[in-house]
Amino acid sequence: MIVKEKLAESGHWYTRQGTPAYTTIGKTGERPTTLRDARKEGLLPSTTTIINIMSKAGLDTWKQQQVLLSALTLPREPQESEQEWLARVMKDSRETGYQAANRGTAIHGIIQNWFEQVYMPEKPLYLDAIDKTLKDAFGEQPWLSEKSFAHPLGYGGKCDLMAKPINGQGTGFVVDFKTKDTDLDKIDVYFEHELQLSSYREGLNLPNARCAIIFVNGTTNQVKLVEIEEAQLQKSWDCFQHLLRVYQINNNI
Repeated sequence: MIVKEKLAESGHWYTRQGTPAYTTIGKTGERPTTLRDARKEGLLPSTTTIINIMSKAGLDTWKQQQVLLSALTLPREPQESEQEWLARVMKDSRETGYQAANRGTAIHGIIQNWFEQVYMPEKPLYLDAIDKTLKDAFGEQPWLSEKSFAHPLGYGGKCDLMAKPINGQGTGFVVDFKTKDTDLDKIDVYFEHELQLSSYREGLNLPNARCAIIFVNGTTNQVKLVEIEEAQLQKSWDCFQHLLRVYQINNNI
């Protein structure tokens, strides 16, 4: 059996039934879904799209640092104009982000395959660490990978991992994976992570679910679970609803 690749959410749109609509068939073939397509077809923006209207201090600082590093390592050529040099620096600074995103997409795909029991010739060590971490935190659960949804308020999404209450007992669980190349002992949970989880549990109709981020370092096989407190999830859900309305009003959708 061939290992599946995780699809990148390039369009960040969903139907009102919760089906991903990342691409659209245009006159020249398949292409990423646009805002114009979404208005025409009545599609819903994703959780990620909504959160992206908010400034992210940690990510913004990281991007600025990459630009500075590129400028230090790419001196201006004698015959190069300032605009040409700046364009070269900006392109180089984005390369690190592209590489990190590609690694993250690959690791997410491997994790998805693991939970969907897809055959893999080689199993990375971090999969066993994820399995143990989940069991230690939440016990044995009927985990479901890559569950998509649509919420009546007008947004959609797809959750990395979720589990419904067993026999109606308990609250359920919502888990999102984040890949990092740094020491996970020093990692932080950002507000956008909390917004994402709170919107996911509401979208999945698990309003009281316990929610956690699992950070994964694919190089060191280090895994770290951080559960979000209920009070913070409630605050994040309130904030997400306001962000959603700002997006809907601003984009006429």
